[in-house]
Amino acid sequence: MERVNLMTVHRTSPAALLARMRDREPGLAASFLAGAVAAGLGVASFAALLMVLWVSSPYPDSGPGGALHTAAALWLLAHGVELVRTDTLSGAPMPVGVTPLLLLALPVWRVYRAARDAVDAPDDADGPPPVPARTVWTGVVLGYLGVGVAVALYCSDGELRPSWAGVAVCLPLVAAGSAAAGVWSAYGSPREPVLRALVVVPGPVRRLVFGADARARLGTAVRATGAATAVLCGGGALLLGVSLIWHGAAARVSFLQLTEGWTGRCAVLMLGIALIPNAAVWAASYALGPGFFLGAGHLVHPFASHPAPMLPPFPLLAAVPDPGVGTPLNWAAGVVPAAAGVTAGWFVARGAVDRAEPGAPVSARWSVLRTAGVVLLTAVVCAAAFALLAELAGGPLGVAALTRFGPVWWQAGGAVGMWTAAFAMPVALVVRGWRVWGVRARNRTAEGERRTGNPAQATDTLPGKETASGEAEGAGEETAQGKETTKGTKGTKGANGRDSGKGEHSTRPGTAPGTTAADAEELYDFLPADDPFPSDLDDDLARVSHRSALREPADAHAPTEAPTEAPTSPVTPEPPPAEPRPPLTDPPSDTQEPPDTTGVTPGP
Repeated sequence: MERVNLMTVHRTSPAALLARMRDREPGLAASFLAGAVAAGLGVASFAALLMVLWVSSPYPDSGPGGALHTAAALWLLAHGVELVRTDTLSGAPMPVGVTPLLLLALPVWRVYRAARDAVDAPDDADGPPPVPARTVWTGVVLGYLGVGVAVALYCSDGELRPSWAGVAVCLPLVAAGSAAAGVWSAYGSPREPVLRALVVVPGPVRRLVFGADARARLGTAVRATGAATAVLCGGGALLLGVSLIWHGAAARVSFLQLTEGWTGRCAVLMLGIALIPNAAVWAASYALGPGFFLGAGHLVHPFASHPAPMLPPFPLLAAVPDPGVGTPLNWAAGVVPAAAGVTAGWFVARGAVDRAEPGAPVSARWSVLRTAGVVLLTAVVCAAAFALLAELAGGPLGVAALTRFGPVWWQAGGAVGMWTAAFAMPVALVVRGWRVWGVRARNRTAEGERRTGNPAQATDTLPGKETASGEAEGAGEETAQGKETTKGTKGTKGANGRDSGKGEHSTRPGTAPGTTAADAEELYDFLPADDPFPSDLDDDLARVSHRSALREPADAHAPTEAPTEAPTSPVTPEPPPAEPRPPLTDPPSDTQEPPDTTGVTPGP
């Protein structure tokens, strides 16, 4: 009823509402079904692969029931559940606890997509609201665990039996974590739930580590951790590839001797591909220094490699360094964790400085001490992330000497934290200072250019002296051509001393002397929309423009004649002089008035 009311408020059309209701059934039941379908598809994919290998195998040891039991056990192993092998030569059960990380990615992805699709967030605002997060998470997890428990019960009487402790711990953790990530992503990845999870941290520790801007610090630390972990695992994969090429002959022989027939070799190849992420984590732990165990008491690290116990030939095991003391070539693997630390420091430095817009003042988000604190936080998060990967990548493969395979999680995690703090700290501080100095220098340059003006505009002004306010005065040119004023009309003297006519020159207020009409119009395009000139002034300007057009000669070689138009102001016409006067020796001053009819020039 609540959903119908909400959809009514959004005024969704009845046809669209019915189509939407047919598309899905909202609520807990749909989420439960989505989780069960995700688990069923995972089991079906493993079963299909194993059945193909069983059918194509020339020597099937068991019927289709055995293949289905093996597929179910492998599906549980992909969640981190430890298996127990019962068909041993000694009759004692042997644990199998090495989880292929590539197989772990498959159920995680399926649960993630199931939870994200069950939210059913609408694409438009008129659609119905998404399913509540708690409802989706609960339904998906319950549906997935229901199928998981059924699969564990099915393979509990097979040759590979699940450990019920692993079923009770690992299976719910994978389902709950993946479903929570899917729901969180469907709702737009809000940060509030992540920040609320920090409530478990004591208050003094939370304020000391995160401070007031916990969101920014934690987000930067997580991004830096993701980048550093990617570089670390990628570097481990690179070391693995180089070692496999170096020991290519041994890897080829082990691949050919392990089994016969293309079916068995395809199975070995697929198993090797599934274990490549595990081998990359092992190689990364080797580069960090603690190394990894290749059986109880057989440690492999850059400074020494103990002889491994008698193991069956496997292509990935051929990449293990030769027994003996390490050489500088083995020590060169330390470049990988150093590169990871530099990457983490670069990401922290990016978060320490706000990204200012061009021309805007730069502001450092964190001081030097707070940047160092974020680096330490990143080191802690990196250590926790890699410790989890190291724990998942290793495990037992039997008893006695086969109980320890892979890196030790707390040693590998501690080494990652120290490498990250050692290399990320100077990089973060130096890059932060460089970014702050560079952006401030650009801002100062831009501010100086704004104060001095655009240099290209200086070439458009008339030649002459510039005043303090930036106006270009054409004083010399005005002296040669005659002085102009903006006070009204003014007569000009010809060579014979008589008035050649009365001209007018009008400029708009606020324009610089010597500015043309086009320049004035361009300048006035930036003024307010209100007309700053009265109507009578516009009429005067129109008359002046018309009079100037009449004064222009039709022919360039024709002599200039005075216009016959009467002056604009009501002035009494002057009678012709009684006799011509000789021309003045000195040019008349600006204050000299026109001669009167008596021929006597009045005083100033």
